[in-house]
Amino acid sequence: AQPGYGYPQQGAPQGQPQYGYPQAPPVPQGYGYGGGQMEMPGLMKTARVMLFITAGFQFLAGIVFGFLVGAVQDVSSGVGSGDETDGFAALGIGVAIFLVALGALSIFLGVKFKSGGSGIRITTIVYSSLLVLGSIVNIVGGGSGSATFGGIVSLAMSGIILAAMVNGQASTWFNRPRY
Repeated sequence: AQPGYGYPQQGAPQGQPQYGYPQAPPVPQGYGYGGGQMEMPGLMKTARVMLFITAGFQFLAGIVFGFLVGAVQDVSSGVGSGDETDGFAALGIGVAIFLVALGALSIFLGVKFKSGGSGIRITTIVYSSLLVLGSIVNIVGGGSGSATFGGIVSLAMSGIILAAMVNGQASTWFNRPRY
């Protein structure tokens, strides 16, 4: 006996019957609106860490320099020549505050890497270029070994930051779409 009209010629497959069009394959995450976020490239992570390390050195140098200026001013006041050194003490405190402010800028730039746009990238390029110049001045002008060593360490770190920022990955990262 033949099966009736519309019945399958073979045994029905086990499970739920399939009607209509076949299912589309699942879409991988990361496509379209609401997909996964892009991960920060390794060079950007490296530059970010270097900015945080640079900030630590700048905070440390600013605080130590400020304490040293204060101690020298106290000693000179005790000897009786404190009035003559007030201008130098004010200049020294200004330099210490400037170093702490540079440390704060390094922290700010490092924190904004995750969400910042091309303005953060350009600011980091200018900042690291100035750090490279300062490091070269420190190496050339530093007569003592510690000044030369500090200049070399600063040159290496700021050079890594600068190289990471002018790379094509940096341009792609800072110009990515943000949802």
